[in-house]
Amino acid sequence: MLGWEGNLQYSSHRDFLPRGSGIVTRRPLVLQLITAKTEYAEFLHCKGKKFTDFDEVRQEIEVETDRVTGMNKGISSVPINLRIYSPHVLSLTLIDLPGITKVPVGDQPPDIEQQIRDMIMQFISRENCLILAVTPANTDLANSDALKLAKEVDPQGLRTIGVITKLDLMDEGTDAREVLENKLLPLRRGYIGVVNRSQKDIDGKKDIKAALLAERKFFLSHPSYRHMADRMGTPYLQKVLNQQLTNHIRDTLPAFRSKLQSQLLSIEHEVEVYKNFRPEDPTRKTKALLQMVQQFSVDFEKRIEGSGDQVDTLELSGGAKINRIFHERFPFELVKMEFNEKELRREISYAIKNIHGIRTGLFTPDMAFEAIVKKQIVKLKGPCLKSVDLVMQELINTVKKCTKKLATYPRLCEETERIVAGYIREREEKTKDQMLLLIDIQVSYINTNHEDFIGFANAQQRSSQVNKSAVGNQVIRKGWLTINNIGIMKGGSKEYWFVLTAESLSWYKDDEEKEKKYMLPLDNLKVRDVEKSFMSSKHIFALFNTEQRNVYKDYRFLELACDSQEEVDSWKASLLRAGVYPDKSSTETEENGQADNFSMDPQLERQVETIRNLVDSYMSIINKCIRDLIPKTIMHLMINNVKEFINAELLAHLYSSEDQNTLMEESAEQAQRRDETLRMYQALKEALAIIGDISTSTVSTPAPPPVDDSWLQQARRSPPPSPSTPRRPTLNNPPTRPLSGRGPAPAIPSPGPQSGAPPVPFRPGALPPFPSADAHGGPPQVPSRPSRAPPSVPSRRPPPSPTRPTVIRPLDSSLLD
Repeated sequence: MLGWEGNLQYSSHRDFLPRGSGIVTRRPLVLQLITAKTEYAEFLHCKGKKFTDFDEVRQEIEVETDRVTGMNKGISSVPINLRIYSPHVLSLTLIDLPGITKVPVGDQPPDIEQQIRDMIMQFISRENCLILAVTPANTDLANSDALKLAKEVDPQGLRTIGVITKLDLMDEGTDAREVLENKLLPLRRGYIGVVNRSQKDIDGKKDIKAALLAERKFFLSHPSYRHMADRMGTPYLQKVLNQQLTNHIRDTLPAFRSKLQSQLLSIEHEVEVYKNFRPEDPTRKTKALLQMVQQFSVDFEKRIEGSGDQVDTLELSGGAKINRIFHERFPFELVKMEFNEKELRREISYAIKNIHGIRTGLFTPDMAFEAIVKKQIVKLKGPCLKSVDLVMQELINTVKKCTKKLATYPRLCEETERIVAGYIREREEKTKDQMLLLIDIQVSYINTNHEDFIGFANAQQRSSQVNKSAVGNQVIRKGWLTINNIGIMKGGSKEYWFVLTAESLSWYKDDEEKEKKYMLPLDNLKVRDVEKSFMSSKHIFALFNTEQRNVYKDYRFLELACDSQEEVDSWKASLLRAGVYPDKSSTETEENGQADNFSMDPQLERQVETIRNLVDSYMSIINKCIRDLIPKTIMHLMINNVKEFINAELLAHLYSSEDQNTLMEESAEQAQRRDETLRMYQALKEALAIIGDISTSTVSTPAPPPVDDSWLQQARRSPPPSPSTPRRPTLNNPPTRPLSGRGPAPAIPSPGPQSGAPPVPFRPGALPPFPSADAHGGPPQVPSRPSRAPPSVPSRRPPPSPTRPTVIRPLDSSLLD
């Protein structure tokens, strides 16, 4: 609403807005009308206080306005929120805005006009807002700021309704008939005239019902308005607003229904958790505890075993991560410690020499084989124990994720996590003991009669070729890698799409695999760790050829970089599957330092090679056995035991740990969230049901056709006359207050120095009369229309007469300031 100067009323005839001279509305008033059985008012800043006396409502508005804006005409954009509950109103929101002021007074800032304009635009720019463009009848309609602002935000005129006030204050002989008939400056939805109470009526406590009767009598008795009295007055304005509200509801129902439906679907899953909540049920806490523990058990098992429903597509769940530990991380750890070739051969030679002692042995001693094998088996304890630690951490992480659904009861969530995590650590100790037992069992007896063991005869003839699994040329892995040491210039880096197969490593320009950059065979390749650069955030590993050949063009190493160490380990595990093993050769310093102690004759070299082949054969048997047994042991002693504990014993431990009432005590935040969610869910369902009823029973009226709005552009092209030469009305007879009309002759002298300060445009009273035309020696002139008439002015003009001037502007346009 723009500049509503009258009393804001509704159908129960309550008067509660302050009235007075000058700018009275100095803060936006957001008035929410709500249908209710009883009638009272509430302010947002006075929560819980109900006002039944509407004189107190007026006083509270005045006090709250002064509290923010001060006592001296200051303004503020902070709204006053008022709710009125009544059985006589429609559920509707009205906004009373300050009228536009051009000259600051009191404590008002110099840019008062711009501030009020911005304040008004903030509200009327909303598409669901109807605009009441209010203009006093005794001012120039073409200069109406309300109509101008409404046109800016509503160029089609679909939301604008013109309201003409102060019809009873027009000069005798003038009327607003052409405006109200929508002929002078037509609006798409036309104009409605209203007659409000005067300040004298308000001071005299004139009843609003009596004011409405007086308004009705005014329109019925006025010769210019009696033919359209049924389309004038406050009751008709209420009817029009009601109809526009109906139209707006009808137009916005489809989109509103769709929005409500999407909101309902978004909270349905959350409501599912709360739907069985019954606060009055004495067994509620027992039922909730059973349901929570059962849900936790189901969620834990789904995360470990996998499930077709509610699949996580953003990250690996607990079971998938444990699978990677079993079949990628653990085998990789085994291979890393297994292949330390030079160190192993040195140990074998020392073992052979020490067994022979002072003698020169003619045969290869089997004791050297057993000593080396046992030492290699003991080294397997490290990877086995590390795999238990990794699985334990994943189980605890899975428990933490599953207990998030227990957040409704903080104490229950904390106790569940403590009990299950404690049991997991207990099973971890037993699993590690079993791991060490398995290793000790393997050490206790070296079975050289194993069917897969090659024996001494075959060991002497066996080739030391790298044992590659016969997997064919299948694709093992694809992904993005950065080549760190190959680019436009040496030291550059570039990202490529890599494809690893059992026989080669290829890289492409992108993941469409259309433009192959290079294909690198995997024969004689090994992996070496590269220290992370100080300036780089990436983790690097390198491929090199064991026969000292260039890997790629002129490069001895192919450095590949990943964003995380976990990704590096994953790529190493994939390369391991393809037969590319980590390099663990000793440094040159170690070789030079022990060169004197490590010299082989040909016979010793043959014996070392034989033992080396035997160790390799037997350790492959042990590794195969360990790779198979360790995941099974972890699965049996840890994972399955934890699942059984959660299913069978967790509830008993919870009951024994604390009192049930303490465990099932809700957090205040969760209780509030549940209440709000259930209330919103119910409100959304009711709203959709109401919309379904409204859509079948609401009848809307079509919007009026567009009208000629060129008057606005004309008004912009023709600026008002300069304040130094104001036009003044010409009077037929010297009246006690100014009549309407402007003199057509621009040569009429200025009224005097007072012209620079326009009078206040409110109830013109006994002002000093303007000089008549007789004072200048000329005959009296009949008032005529201004030369700046808008293009939509109708051609029919009533004949000029001294009792009815042809112009409906009683005051100069500058008086609107």
